[in-house]
Amino acid sequence: FQWSSPPEAIERFKSQDIWFPPPQFYEFCRLCNFSSLRELRKFSSERALEGCERWMPVMLSAADGSIHLLPGDELYPEDPDYTGENKIVMSTDKKVEDLMKEGGVFHRIVIKNINSFALYVNIQAKYKHINPLMMKTDSSDYNSRL
Repeated sequence: FQWSSPPEAIERFKSQDIWFPPPQFYEFCRLCNFSSLRELRKFSSERALEGCERWMPVMLSAADGSIHLLPGDELYPEDPDYTGENKIVMSTDKKVEDLMKEGGVFHRIVIKNINSFALYVNIQAKYKHINPLMMKTDSSDYNSRL
């Protein structure tokens, strides 16, 4: 076991010393907004009664990677399959770079491979929540309109 701050954990992920799945990457990027536990606790207690939103990432398979679409993203379905019963598979022959250039409203994690994530968020968070910091674990540049 090793204690790491969120920025340190992300750096360790970038250097492939550790691995964590996309939801944890998202939360580490969100935690990077806070410089101390006291600041996080203050934010949490002030926001606690605002409510929360249930959401599930929707996977979009592209020609050269995949994208986890999150609520608010322009490609997120209106009626997502929360249970997995419908086995909806979204796919496209387009490359991730093209999808990023065409898009304008993002709430997504782009995954090129198991060690290469990029987080793009330009939506307003609901319920006074805070958006994660946008971050990439490699040097790719999708020339998005952020």
